[in-house]
Amino acid sequence: MAELYGTSVPNIVQIMRRVLADEEVTEATINSELVVRAEGTRQVRREIKVYNLDMILAVGYRVTTPRAVQFRQWATTVLSEYLIKGFAMQDERLKDVAAADYFDELLERIRDIRASEKRFYQKIRDIFATTSADYSGTSDTAKTFFATIQNKLLYAVTGQTAGELMVKRGDAESPTMGLTTWRGQQVRKADVTISKNYLTADEVSELNRLTTMFLDFAEDRARRRQQILMAEWVQRADAFLTFNERQVLAGAGGISATAAEARVGQIYAEYDNRRRAVQAEEARRQEERDLAELLEIERRDRHGGGSLDQDASAG
Repeated sequence: MAELYGTSVPNIVQIMRRVLADEEVTEATINSELVVRAEGTRQVRREIKVYNLDMILAVGYRVTTPRAVQFRQWATTVLSEYLIKGFAMQDERLKDVAAADYFDELLERIRDIRASEKRFYQKIRDIFATTSADYSGTSDTAKTFFATIQNKLLYAVTGQTAGELMVKRGDAESPTMGLTTWRGQQVRKADVTISKNYLTADEVSELNRLTTMFLDFAEDRARRRQQILMAEWVQRADAFLTFNERQVLAGAGGISATAAEARVGQIYAEYDNRRRAVQAEEARRQEERDLAELLEIERRDRHGGGSLDQDASAG
């Protein structure tokens, strides 16, 4: 680190002590390794300290050398890009297959963002505005198609529509009501009407991949200015799924969205009552444990006090 930041070892040691004292990082940033070094004609084993990236960065923000200033200028540029754009990328490293490869992880996260409900809906509206001769931003056509295409993509992955999935997987006796993801620390009513929350990690990955493939297909038509009527888009979606050897949903499915939400609402009410009962029982048991601990402390105090009195009398 002294060589990296162009300073002395004692200076680095002092800075690390201040970093640890301020609890900017913890001792977990420091490890030890045994190394064998040649000292004259002898091979000597010595223990050296190794510091992880958290400590190295923390030190870099406190050293005052010109080299450290260069580091902070670079770090500030990256941080500014992250805060403004929401991401910061090192393109050349991602292109380098010999480096540590995080490209697949990055691609998976991009798919998840692109397939999110709000971004997917906005992109569908943009594509319609470009390619559909009869599209109107004031009509419910885009919203209706959005629900339709969501159902088709979900069915292609799970064999069920959104409504069927929620009703089948919603489980009042499950600790999470059958959900695999949700916002906050516990499941809320708003979480249970989002079909994607019931999917496994593999199903989410597959759905994201299929959704982004469809968006690429639709955006390609938009870029080539190929006009199409709104009603024809459903046929194009079916053709897309057929080409990708996916099962195609015919019709609207076995349960309507309204009926599914009503049924899931009933399941949630039962689930919430069970959860409250469990929490109340756990609170009661905790009170009993706390009371037992207090009684035990009081018993020990009485026993200890009695022994002291007896000792004093004997004396």
